[in-house]
Parts: sequence; C-alpha cells; structure tokens
Amino acid sequence: MKRIINRFKRIDTKLLKSNIKEISQLTGKSQISVFMDMLQCYKKYGAGYSEYFEYEFYLLNEQERSTYMTSVQANEIVQRYNQKEYRHLFYDKADFNKTFADYVGRDWLNIQTASKDDIDKFLENRDTMMIKETQNLMGHGVEKITISDIENVDEFVQKCLENKQYLWEEFFTQHTEMARLYPGSVNTLRVITFFDGDEVAILEKVLKIGNGGHLDNFAAGGMYTILSEEGKVLYPAFDAKANAFSIHPSSQVEIIGFEVPHYDKVVELVKNVGRQVPQIPYVGWDIAIGQEGPILIEGNYNSGVFQMKPSITKEKVGVKPHYKKYIDF
Repeated sequence: MKRIINRFKRIDTKLLKSNIKEISQLTGKSQISVFMDMLQCYKKYGAGYSEYFEYEFYLLNEQERSTYMTSVQANEIVQRYNQKEYRHLFYDKADFNKTFADYVGRDWLNIQTASKDDIDKFLENRDTMMIKETQNLMGHGVEKITISDIENVDEFVQKCLENKQYLWEEFFTQHTEMARLYPGSVNTLRVITFFDGDEVAILEKVLKIGNGGHLDNFAAGGMYTILSEEGKVLYPAFDAKANAFSIHPSSQVEIIGFEVPHYDKVVELVKNVGRQVPQIPYVGWDIAIGQEGPILIEGNYNSGVFQMKPSITKEKVGVKPHYKKYIDF
C-alpha cells in the first residue's frame, strides 16, 4: 500500500494526459477508454502509465501482456533476493568502486575521505573529469568538468561536498566504434544478470545511446535497443517519446547491424562480477567499452527492465518467460 501511495504521488499528470491523448489518436479509442485500460493493467500486471505507453500494451491482448515484465514485478525480485544489508555496495557509487576496484578500470577519488594532497594529485595532469553524487539514479548529479575552469580548488571541493558530489572519476575514453555511434556521451551497455549460487545467467543485453546530451540515459533524452547473443543490434533504438531510429539522427551511423566491440569480454566480465556479492544476485550492470575492453561503470541492485516495442520487432512477447527460466518469482 505504501508503494502504491508513493507511486501515485510521483505521477506526472502532464505526461499521463499526453500519453492518453497520443494512444487515443493511434487506436481510435476514447481517452476515457484508454485511461480505464491503463488502470486495469496497473491492477493486473503492475504496469504504470509510462510502461503501458513504452511497451505498447494498447496493442496487446491479455496473454501477450502477461509476458511483459513491469517495474512492480522487477521490484518483487529485488525484495525477495537482494539482501538489504548489502545493497549499499551498489547504491553508493563510492562503495561500489571500492568493492569492484579490479573492474572499474579508471582512477577515482572519494573527496569525503581524501586529503588535500590526494585531491591535488588527482587533478594534476588531467584535462577533464566526471563528478557524481554517490547516491542518486538516472544520471542525476553527474557532471563533466573541465579542470582548467576550476579557479579555486578549495571552493570547488566545498561546492562538491555541499552538492553531495563526493565521487570524482577519471574521464573515460570509449572505444572509437562506440564514439562513432554517438560521440557526445559514453554509450554504455546495461547487462542484467542473476546468480543462482552456481551459474550467472544473462537476462538482458541492452545498448544505451546518447542523443543530444552528454548522458545516454533514457530519462535524459537517450535511447536504447536490445542486443543479440553475439552483441549485435537487430532492431531500431527508441527514446522515451517513442521515436524509433534505424540511423542515429546526429551521427548518421546505422544502428541496426551495429556490433559492440569486445562483446565476448563483456560476457566474461559479467560472469565474473555477478559472483562477487552473492547476497545481491540480481544486478543490472552498466558497462562501458574502452579500446582494450570493457569496464564497469556501476551496478544497479534495483534494475528495471528493458523491452522492445512490439511495433518495432513485430513480436508480442516480453522478457518474463526468459526471466522465469532462471528466477522463481
């Protein structure tokens, strides 16, 4: 009940009305009819209005809808399997970097515990860096900093402390192929895994691509698509406004057919890190691809799901059947 109340408090009424109006125009159904169907889908499947729109529930029958994972169902997995006392190792980005130090592949500094000498050494001989809030989601509190623009280091440190941007990281240079896709952001993978105590199963393989900003997050204007078992893009990417792209609108690079470099190493990486904290078996790993191979950006103990639109794939099956091969929920 608490979760339901909190969810209703977070409703973006402007977006809700916009979604209802657009679906009504697409389907020819009245806006009241669309809204009532949304309510029914929330009651039966836990699908919020954004998921109803994103996964195109208005195109699906009852059986087809039942194959799509919703955030409510993903949260059931989190609550059942991911132990609360270990979640901070993923939620806190500084704790994550410390826990997975062998895999993050970049220099970093927690300014809460760093000395002035540590800070000076970190800034030395660098042109740029990323600063991050240690406990935030969807790219909030993440900034790219040009170090030469810092006029007073002490004042800058104090500002970061006030903004809770405690984590400073070396700016990561992505693989030339990933940069060719869209150079404005680091384009990452979200690979969702589940560790059953013996094997690490890969549940989803997602390519996230920036579009117009310096982040590839869906909520920040980015787009995503699903990868094949070999790390190849089979379908157009789409954004939060349901725009689908076979060719990137900025770089003009073909998205369909794009092959993620070092994908075999990505699989090896997640198979290794998926075992590191067995108390958190369900994780969505954010991975960047460097020239020499993949590195970990972060791990999400409460990862949502990523599913293609049925209008894009021409298939009306979500990821739930695949999840159920490995997870009891």
